Amino acid sequence: MPDDYSLAEIAAFLGAELRGDGALRISGLNTLKDAGPGELAFLANEKYASQLGSCNAAAVIMAAKHMATNQGSELVQYSGTALVLENPYLGYARISQWFDRCPKSVAGVHPSAVIADSASLGAGVTISANVVVEADAVIGSGSYLGAGSFIGARSQLGDNARISANVSIYHDVVLGSDVVIHSGSVIGADGFGFAPDGAGQWQKIYQIGGVKIGNSVEIGACSTIDRGALGDTCIGDHVIIDNHVQIAHNAVIGNGCALAAYSGLAGSATLGNNCILAGDACVVGHVTICDNVQVTARGLVTKSITEPGSYSSGMPLMKTREWRKNAVRITQLDSIARRLRDFEKD
Repeated sequence: MPDDYSLAEIAAFLGAELRGDGALRISGLNTLKDAGPGELAFLANEKYASQLGSCNAAAVIMAAKHMATNQGSELVQYSGTALVLENPYLGYARISQWFDRCPKSVAGVHPSAVIADSASLGAGVTISANVVVEADAVIGSGSYLGAGSFIGARSQLGDNARISANVSIYHDVVLGSDVVIHSGSVIGADGFGFAPDGAGQWQKIYQIGGVKIGNSVEIGACSTIDRGALGDTCIGDHVIIDNHVQIAHNAVIGNGCALAAYSGLAGSATLGNNCILAGDACVVGHVTICDNVQVTARGLVTKSITEPGSYSSGMPLMKTREWRKNAVRITQLDSIARRLRDFEKD
């Protein structure tokens, strides 16, 4: 790919309104504060609008409301070259792929890799140093396996998988197409299944299920998805999972969900479609969350949720708008207690 692009090319790709010189060459992306000549910046968060006046970017992706007009406005306005979009953040996300500096892989198998004779490799696969692919595993066409990664027996990777260095995928794991897994993640380890034996020790419950992951899923670094005890742990399509996320045995995650760092699902929890778990939000076992639910940071879901919306906790779990009211009231308790004490004295 070229090292730079014309602003007109970028505008056409994004479907943006070009205001300025389309012949300008763009060689990179940067923030409003740090962008220089030849770089494209973006304004998506209103709190950074004050940086427009000192921005040295060649052009800015922005909403029309921030462009200078003849009408008076309280908004910070900009008169430089711009790509005008209704959703600047989405425009930035889409164009970022043009400037990705991740090294491009070259198809082939490194001589230090260990590939079982019964494994199947699709066309254009890249197998890096010290990779192990066990018996009857299937690697889809165009896939990349980073150095030191492990693919267990009978596991199947769909086309165009990108498995970073030192990822462990145990046996009987099935991945759809276009799945990305970052370094240090473990897919298909045993779930936390043990039965007390009545004598102060634990009897292991062997985990004989697998893991099924849909298409276009991205899993961050050092996350863990455990295999099912009976049946499979299932992740839907277009799910994004951050670093350090724990998904326990037989959990089910619907399509289009997002799980931020340190969030987790306990065993047999079910998350509907298009749900969001913010940082450190957790779901206890055997509960079901309906579609279109957001659990805010450090929220703890202890019972099933049947109504879409945003939820927060403390204890108990409640609608976010109710939690915010109660959070304000908690800060007022000392003042209320003092006034009550004075009233009682009188």
